[in-house]
Amino acid sequence: MAKDPVRVLVTGAAGQIGYALVPMIARGAMLGPDQPVILHMLDIPPAAEALNGVKMELVDAAFPLLKGVVATTDVVEACTGVNVAVMVGGFPRKEGMERKDVMSKNVSIYKSQASALEKHAAANCKVLVVANPANTNALILKEFAPSIPEKNITCLTRLDHNRALGQISERLNVHVAEVKNVIIWGNHSSTQYPDVNHAKVVTPGGEKSVRELVADDGWLNGEFITTVQQRGAAIIKARKLSSALSAASAACDHIHDWVLGTPEGTWVSMGVYSDGSYNVPAGLIYSFPVTCRNGEWTIVQGLSIDEFSRKKLDLTAEELSEEKSLAYSCLS
Repeated sequence: MAKDPVRVLVTGAAGQIGYALVPMIARGAMLGPDQPVILHMLDIPPAAEALNGVKMELVDAAFPLLKGVVATTDVVEACTGVNVAVMVGGFPRKEGMERKDVMSKNVSIYKSQASALEKHAAANCKVLVVANPANTNALILKEFAPSIPEKNITCLTRLDHNRALGQISERLNVHVAEVKNVIIWGNHSSTQYPDVNHAKVVTPGGEKSVRELVADDGWLNGEFITTVQQRGAAIIKARKLSSALSAASAACDHIHDWVLGTPEGTWVSMGVYSDGSYNVPAGLIYSFPVTCRNGEWTIVQGLSIDEFSRKKLDLTAEELSEEKSLAYSCLS
C-alpha cells in the first residue's frame, strides 16, 4: 500500500545548502526510496524570486516521490503540518561582526521560527538545525518551542562525522563504508573533538581498531583532528563558497538514520540535548555518539574516555556554555 506523504520543511531553501538539499529529499535520500514527500520551502522576502526558481526546477525534475511543493516567505504557511523541519536558514557572520551581533540576529530568527513550529507543525515533528551556530540555535529553538519534546530538537554534526570517516578512509586506503564508529563530541565548531578511540574498520578478517591500523598516534591526535575541525574553512578557501553539497548530504544522513534507524553495531554523531552523560553539563545541545531505533535516538553509554579525550570534551562543553550565556543575554 502506498505510504502517505511526509511534509518536510527546509528553511533558507533558496540558498546554497537548500538548493543542494531539496533534490536529495525529493529523490528519496532522506526518507527512503518508497516514501513520498511534500516539500515546504521557506526563505526571506528578498529571496522570493530565487525560491520560485527552485520550485520551477523541482517541477521540471519530475521526481516520482515529490507529491507537492509549498514555496513561501510566510513562516506560518511554511510550518503548517510539517513532520520534519530542516533549519538551514540563519544569519551568517559577516566581516567585522562580533559573535554577539550574529548571535543576536539568530536568536530573533529562531525565536519566531520556534513559535511557528510549535503552533503549526505536526505532532512529534523532528527538527534538525543546520545553520550556525547550530548547537546554540537549536537550544534557542527548544527554549521557544517548549511543547516540542526536547528529544525532537537536534543539530547537525553528521557533516563532521562524515568528514572524519572520509579522512580515515583516505589515510588507510579503504572504502569509506568500511569505517565506522568515529565520534564527534561537542560543538559544531573548531572546538569539536573528532574521536577515533572506538572506531573500527570492517576487514575480511573481522573488525579492526582504527588506532591500531593507522599506527600513528601523532597523526590521529594532531593533524587528523585539526583537519576535521577546519575542513569547512579549507573548503571555503578552495571553492570561495562554503560546503553545501556535503552539508546537504549529511542532513539527509542525519534524518534518514534518525527515522529509519542505524545499522546494528554502528553509531552516528548527533547534536542532542545533554542529560549529563559523560559528565557533559545537562541543558546543552552537545554532539554525542547515538544509535537510532523506531524514530528515537539513544546516547551510547559506557565508552571509556582517556585523559586526552576528557580535556577535549570539557573544552568544547565550555565553549557551548559560553555560547548559551551569550544567546540568553541577547534575550534580555
